[in-house]
Amino acid sequence: MKKTVLTFGLISGAISAVMMLATVPFVDKIGFEKGEIIGYTTFVLTGLLIFFGIRSYRENVSGGRLTFWRGVAVGILILVISSLCYAVTWEIAYFKFMPDFMDKYIAHMIEKAKASGASQEIIDKKTREAQQFKEMYKNPAINAALAFAEPIPVGLGITLLSAAVLRRKAARQAA
Repeated sequence: MKKTVLTFGLISGAISAVMMLATVPFVDKIGFEKGEIIGYTTFVLTGLLIFFGIRSYRENVSGGRLTFWRGVAVGILILVISSLCYAVTWEIAYFKFMPDFMDKYIAHMIEKAKASGASQEIIDKKTREAQQFKEMYKNPAINAALAFAEPIPVGLGITLLSAAVLRRKAARQAA
């Protein structure tokens, strides 16, 4: 199981790292909304490696058999490796290439609130929350934990779906 998990986890992590680093030079042109779309699309793309990793485990390691829970275990381990790669890449990108990211994001959030017609009280509240978030983000451990958690919901959904679809009680026998 170790080889399958490492192989597919590292491939998935490499894809997320490359996509993140490829978009860093264009972060101002892409904008936050499109950046979010690109990010979650990347999570789905890298999540496909979870499916293929579970399938590879079933076919190459467990002789065509796979219980739901074993599939979940394989998928979660792939997801953890991929998320670690993503978090490490984010730490490097954030602290080395985008030190003003949070300032720009806060300005975007405030502008969005103003454009939506929010009251000054709500805008002030959002500004205070954003400043607290910015302070938290200065701590590399918190920053890394938040980055690590980002792909988890998408990857967990793909893991559960893949484990359910790929489970097989016994290897199919040719007649």
